[in-house]
Amino acid sequence: MQISPIEQDVYDDVLALNEASIPHVNRISREDLQWFVDYAAFVRIVKIDERLAGFMIGLRPGIDYQSPNYRWFCDNYEDFAYVDRVVVAEWARRRGVAEALYEDFARSQSGASFMTCEVNIRPPNDGSMHFHERLGFRQVASQEIDGGKKEVALMEKRF
Repeated sequence: MQISPIEQDVYDDVLALNEASIPHVNRISREDLQWFVDYAAFVRIVKIDERLAGFMIGLRPGIDYQSPNYRWFCDNYEDFAYVDRVVVAEWARRRGVAEALYEDFARSQSGASFMTCEVNIRPPNDGSMHFHERLGFRQVASQEIDGGKKEVALMEKRF
C-alpha cells in the first residue's frame, strides 16, 4: 500500500472512483478536484499494486468552501481537521486503506485539536458509521442537507 499526493495523471480515476461512491459522497467535477488540490490541507491517494485503491480530501478551517457540513464545523469549532471525503474502491475495502488515510491525515494535521467528519444517516451508511465509531469518533450533532433529502451525523474525534 502506497500513500502519495494526488497528481493530474490520476484525476480521471479519482473522479470515476468518487462517482461510483455516490450517494455516500457528493459528485465533484474536474474543476472541483483541482480546487481541492489547490486549497485543501490534505489530498492523498492510495495505490495497491499500482492500482488506485482510494483517496481522501481533508480541510482545515478558514477556506471558502460552502459545504454545509464544513460550515457547521467552522461555526462550532475554533480549529479542526475535517475529512471532506474518503473513498475506497470496492475491491480494496477491508484492507486498511481508509484507516491508513485517516492515520496519515492525523499525522499531517498535528496542530488541530479535533478530527471531524460527517456520516450519512439518511440514506444510512451503516458501514461508515461503524468504521468511524471503531476509530473513536462520536456524534456531536446532526443536520439535514440537500433540502431535507439527506441527514448527516456530524462526528468528532479528539486528537
